[in-house]
Amino acid sequence: MADYYIGLISGTSMDGIDAALLDGGAMPPRGVHFHFHPYTGALRERLLNLAEDRQGCSLDDYGRLDSELGVQFARAALDLLEQARLPATQVRAIGSHGQTVRHRPNGPNPFSLQIGDPNRIAALTGIRTVADFRRRDMAHGGQGAPLVPAFHAACLRVTGETRVVLNLGGIANITLLPGDPAREVTGFDTGPANVLLDAWCQRHCRQDYDAGGAWAAGGRPLPALLERLLGHTYLARPAPKSTGREEFSLAWLDSELATMGRAPAPVDVQATLAQYSAQTVADAIRRQAPDTQRVLVCGGGAHNGDLLGRLQALLPRARVESTAAQGLDPDHVEAMAFAWLAQQALEGRPGNLPAVTGATGPAVLGGIYPG
Repeated sequence: MADYYIGLISGTSMDGIDAALLDGGAMPPRGVHFHFHPYTGALRERLLNLAEDRQGCSLDDYGRLDSELGVQFARAALDLLEQARLPATQVRAIGSHGQTVRHRPNGPNPFSLQIGDPNRIAALTGIRTVADFRRRDMAHGGQGAPLVPAFHAACLRVTGETRVVLNLGGIANITLLPGDPAREVTGFDTGPANVLLDAWCQRHCRQDYDAGGAWAAGGRPLPALLERLLGHTYLARPAPKSTGREEFSLAWLDSELATMGRAPAPVDVQATLAQYSAQTVADAIRRQAPDTQRVLVCGGGAHNGDLLGRLQALLPRARVESTAAQGLDPDHVEAMAFAWLAQQALEGRPGNLPAVTGATGPAVLGGIYPG
């Protein structure tokens, strides 16, 4: 019998909300229906202003965005149900990741902030909502991220083949799935995936992203710039670790470009950024899982042929392919994961992997808001 959950997430790219309807009663869990709810350009700009602290943000601004996004997330869930022709009464819970606007996992008082008021989601849909997943892990000393590796392990781990699940969203993160069932699952954020590629493309091409990596493919990586970017201190930090726009922003890239003297051709910068994303991922895999046989790619970057080609060239001993080859739509893996995390919460099971986040132990994640 089907056991339905909805997962909602908006990632680092801040372009809209991914919604997934999950049958948690299937083994492994199965995605049933998917929906993308785009943000307007004006809303995205306000979120970027908040996340990157471009103009400062008052508590009033923060509160209004939290409320507005709660309504947007509820709308995404309701549209999903309408398209799937499923009544809300058939859904056991919504798992809402929300929209991350600040992630500071290090220092004396670490925190991570996601907005999109779950009270409004629960009230407008009538469905019990589980939200605020990251802070319980942080309360146990963890980074609060990445949280999707537990879902990757539940759906994609197999005995006898060492796999890496690579999520190429705004930030890249990897889940290491050893073929030996006695070895633990690990994972971490490797650095930028699309966040710099998208921002540079928006500035110079007036397009949201470089479709298929076609623009980057027409340029040539700049060795001097690539070397500077590879010197970012985040890359040398040991895992567990996680990152975001706070460390890999267009402002940081501009500061690195300013040291080069003559401005390089924008297309060559784009090619360098593509090589940078690929190399930071490949370096992490070679360092942490040199015996990897298969790299399963999800997230928006799974459609970037240029980026995947660069990865395959850097990892010749592994097969690089989309999670679609394993029956998981690459665009919806994260939304499915938060539906699954809602199920874990309701059943009192831990949702984090301490070896991934650095938490002192497993924890049931998320607060529950009655429908």
